[in-house]
Amino acid sequence: MGFLGKKPAGPARPTTRALGELAEQQALQHLQAAGLRLLQRNYRTPGRGGGEIDLIMRARDGTLVFVEVRRRRAGTHGGAAASVGATKQARIVLAARHYLMRLATPPPCRFDVVSVEGDAPGTVLWLQAAFDAS
Repeated sequence: MGFLGKKPAGPARPTTRALGELAEQQALQHLQAAGLRLLQRNYRTPGRGGGEIDLIMRARDGTLVFVEVRRRRAGTHGGAAASVGATKQARIVLAARHYLMRLATPPPCRFDVVSVEGDAPGTVLWLQAAFDAS
């Protein structure tokens, strides 16, 4: 025990936000290595209750790819990819529609999920066309 009966401080643990940013960076590197090009990061719709898209990428064939990155330390309860439920999907679709309104001619699109499982750096699993806009 240390001063006043408190445990001595150990090494600081990374915050959830820092781990999420690390997972997003790892996902980005994985997708770029597969030939996708980054267009925008952390796109948000204005106002409350809107959506956010972690990564907006362009595939080699011109497809616009909206990517949700999820990180989970353990694969229990279906893992990171399973945590993208109907409500989260709806918010991503809302943000994608908002993004597409800015384009004169919207290209073909898809919604991918990249999950990063385990302790950093983690294992990357890329689910292409993980859900659709309907």
